[in-house]
Amino acid sequence: MTGHGLWRVLVVLCITEITSWGVLYYAFPVLAPSIAADTGWPVSTVTAAFSGGLIVSAVAGIGVGRVLDRHGPRWVMTAGSVLAVPAVVLVATARTLPVFVAGWLLAGLAQSATLYPPAFAALTRWWGTDRVRALTVLTMVAGLASTVFAPTAAALLGVTDWRGTYLVLAVVLAVVTIPLHLVGLRGAWPEPEPAPPADDGTADDRTAAQVARSRAFVLVVAMVSLGAFVSFAVPVNQVPLLIERGLSTDAAAWALGLSGIGQVLGRLGYARLASRTGPRGRAGIVLGLLAATTGLLGVLPGPAFLLVVVAMATGAARGVMTLLQATVLSDRWPTGFYGRLGGVLSAPVMIAIAVGPWAGSALAGLLGGYPPVFAVLAGIAVVAAVLSAGTAPRPVVPGGISAARTPRS
Repeated sequence: MTGHGLWRVLVVLCITEITSWGVLYYAFPVLAPSIAADTGWPVSTVTAAFSGGLIVSAVAGIGVGRVLDRHGPRWVMTAGSVLAVPAVVLVATARTLPVFVAGWLLAGLAQSATLYPPAFAALTRWWGTDRVRALTVLTMVAGLASTVFAPTAAALLGVTDWRGTYLVLAVVLAVVTIPLHLVGLRGAWPEPEPAPPADDGTADDRTAAQVARSRAFVLVVAMVSLGAFVSFAVPVNQVPLLIERGLSTDAAAWALGLSGIGQVLGRLGYARLASRTGPRGRAGIVLGLLAATTGLLGVLPGPAFLLVVVAMATGAARGVMTLLQATVLSDRWPTGFYGRLGGVLSAPVMIAIAVGPWAGSALAGLLGGYPPVFAVLAGIAVVAAVLSAGTAPRPVVPGGISAARTPRS
């Protein structure tokens, strides 16, 4: 693919990711209280339906990754966009809880083919050695999804109800994502790059199945899953935390939106961080920042302005965490494995993302409020940072036996 084609793909994915994330994820934290108030369903039940969709996305993502490795993203992401529209309509028009749940489960299938994992796989293969730049641009732009769609959902809620809001967003999803995925993701699917060298300079020639069973991969999965749990528990539970601190619903929604700007600012420095650190050190730094900012948001009582500033700082840490997730596989193993390994990785990660919003609200009830929840989340991020120390893959000697790593000079 030529340089013009590469930039076309990047622009397309920037537009479709910000729209898909905005409609299928970031509108929900703003609309959930209105859904519960209108239907009489508890907030925890409404959130559980949303989380159920994310679990479906996790399971479906394994198969989606295999298809991506073989055929590329065009038809996968187009099909996901087509499926997302009736899913959102079903959510909007549901009059019973089972139908509402069915709508989110269908949305989960769409999410597996439209959110970050397939987009990351596409850019990793198409952009090759320059993938960090492309992934940085994508996540910077898509990080504005909350900035655009959280206030938009709140504004629509002021002129209609939550059902009308989701119907409007379904139209936006159809008009933007379906044609762009269908037309903009054309191009030959390139051959994968060879494996990146290990720390001692040798190449890792294992198969994807062997890598998936390795200690390093298991620790990568645990590390990223815990980091993702925190990253996605924070924004959904941030709104009730800030309301508990005295902010209005509109102000809390704007704080959530501004945290998207924080994500963009955080991602600006990722390329420099990547050039100056190794995979393990980089992961430890990113997860340490996530722990520190999450904990600070939980203990800070006010004032409102400072809460918003810290929310942006937390967004910055979450933004860098997204880039870490995007590059954690290609930093360690062949890009030809990206779709398959990404599918295996995305399953527990998406489950963690799914459980995060519900777990936060459940823990708030058990612990007596949201500040203790954020302390727990900070502790989980610390555990993930510790796990990062064991995520360097071992070189492989003939016969497929892992060799002891040679100390770095």
